[in-house]
Amino acid sequence: MSTPLIVGIRFSRSGKVYHFDSSRVPDVAVGDYVVVNTSRGQHIGEVVKVFPTPPPPPEEGWKDVERRATAADMTLWEYWKSRQDEALARCRERAKELGLHHIKFVAAEFNYDGSRLAFVFSVAEGEAKMDLKSLRQDMQALYPSAVIEMRLVGPRDVAKIFGGMGACGIETRCCTRFLTEFSPVSIKMAKEQGISLTPEEITGMCGRLRCCLLYEYQQYVEARQQLPKRNKRVVTPRGEGKVVDVYPLSELVVVQFDGEPKTTAIFHRSELQPWDELEALRRKAETPCNQENGGCTCGKGSES
Repeated sequence: MSTPLIVGIRFSRSGKVYHFDSSRVPDVAVGDYVVVNTSRGQHIGEVVKVFPTPPPPPEEGWKDVERRATAADMTLWEYWKSRQDEALARCRERAKELGLHHIKFVAAEFNYDGSRLAFVFSVAEGEAKMDLKSLRQDMQALYPSAVIEMRLVGPRDVAKIFGGMGACGIETRCCTRFLTEFSPVSIKMAKEQGISLTPEEITGMCGRLRCCLLYEYQQYVEARQQLPKRNKRVVTPRGEGKVVDVYPLSELVVVQFDGEPKTTAIFHRSELQPWDELEALRRKAETPCNQENGGCTCGKGSES
């Protein structure tokens, strides 16, 4: 059995990359456009990766690349993409007439030959299950040659579709520019990096925690493992004190010294020694050896 030729294909800019078997079209290269079979019919996608060796196959197996997209396919695709804004406007208008005010329709997507039309929408959290049967029937009547699909997406997907400025002021949001998938983000990631927990500081334009909280999280985790924890007592070149703050990425530690008034200084982690370890060594050194005549190796017995 011959080894399959697996390629990575993307259907939209900064969209998720899917894997397909291109054994039928073995001469594809990065940048080529191909027609592929998907669970939602045939679509045109761009080849963004050709695997030198196949990755582990999914349980259901790979779907096939049917053929290279022709000039006629690309022209047809552009035509149906030009009809998407009109389809979205019609859907929004009919949804308003049906009283579906809690539903936000954000996009309409034809496949390349117009045989399928998906209306992408979102709903506010806590909304009851909506009945879109009448709306779907009305859209089917307007586009009888297409299979109509109503596709629910979350707030992050909505922000990605709309694009625009990010909450931090960046000209184009990360999700629109380069994020192909959304990873889980938690408050713990903000705490680990010492970021303010006020909503304005950690919330994106989607109303969810910012994706960028994940970018440097692992570096902070690894850096903190090399530093003493807060309130830990340490010995510095200037004396003993306790840790009151740390700067993980620069490996700096803020130490507060004993005595009045309270003073602090910043040290590199290489300048510090754990107070408890030094104290344990001191106590051990001061403890008399009780095995002087029985194979002791501490060296205390030989000093007398």
